[in-house]
Amino acid sequence: MTERLAALEAEFAEHERMLADPEVLADPDRLRVVSKRYSQLEQIVTVARRHAVRSGDAAAAKELLEGADGDDRQMAEDELHGAEHDLAALEDDLRDLLLPPDPYDGKGVIVEIRGAEGGEEANLFARDLYEMYLAYAERHGWRVDTLARDESDLGGFNEVTFDVHGAEAWSHLKFEGGPHRVQRVPATESQGRIHTSSATVLVLPEADEIDVGINERDLDIDVYRSSGPGGQSVNTTDSAVRITHRPTGLVVAMQDERSQLQNRQRAMQVLRARLFELAERERNEEMSLERRSQIGGGGRSEKIRTYNYKDNRVTDHRIGLTLYRLTDVLAGDLDQVVEPLRLDERTRLLADGAST
Repeated sequence: MTERLAALEAEFAEHERMLADPEVLADPDRLRVVSKRYSQLEQIVTVARRHAVRSGDAAAAKELLEGADGDDRQMAEDELHGAEHDLAALEDDLRDLLLPPDPYDGKGVIVEIRGAEGGEEANLFARDLYEMYLAYAERHGWRVDTLARDESDLGGFNEVTFDVHGAEAWSHLKFEGGPHRVQRVPATESQGRIHTSSATVLVLPEADEIDVGINERDLDIDVYRSSGPGGQSVNTTDSAVRITHRPTGLVVAMQDERSQLQNRQRAMQVLRARLFELAERERNEEMSLERRSQIGGGGRSEKIRTYNYKDNRVTDHRIGLTLYRLTDVLAGDLDQVVEPLRLDERTRLLADGAST
């Protein structure tokens, strides 16, 4: 760890120098990259320097203990105990800070929810998940912007897409990707029988033009008149936009805004995120497997989490967590599920680091 910290200290000094370089300051894109890395390194270096100071304090206290007695010995013992306590905490902090950073931390998040298996009940459940995430975002002070929604006949969502902006939005919401299963008596069921249905959640890091360059010549852009559930007219102008990216076949359609320009901007935002995720997936087979596990087939046998209304129970199958607080979770108290998932990720990363 000592050699790695020394290398990071040198990198920190180099980034500090670059932040004073007029060429870097004149290049907004490069400045953004350098500033982000500098901020990451600053956290590590601050803790490392504090660790070095307390290590010196511990060494000095041990030296004093060799010839001390009475009150002087007690003071030295107290100082050594305090230094060792601080060193243990600082070493825990350093282990966390030295974990490989998630490259998407700090990015905005695009979430897509679709009703999957279960007909209209699945669409109603998709709306419940959407409202849960809105409440969760509000608790954390994150900003949410709904990009597109396709409402079903009974007020659910065939599909809804929204983005979330907040410093820790990605680090919390990234665990939500995958099939979610609900067990309850559906609003469409008159016999009171419990049904099982599902909705899929896809979580994407938001990408900007630096992350993904899109050639306008690769796009087919169609405009048409937007419509609501059942085909009724929503707008009397051709404001809806559908963008097809020919090289990949990806299609994004937006119609919620009254302005064609706004719908186009939102469609490009989602398309850029999907292309970014696709490029990362092609470079990293592990990410490909992760995304397939997120999307799944939407079937009942594939799920990351089950919401059981009858027992007020929510179960996350990835870590075997079961809570009898479903009502609170759906009201936005999702941290009681997410925090154990974050801890599990940290534990696995630390174990991987210890084995390498």
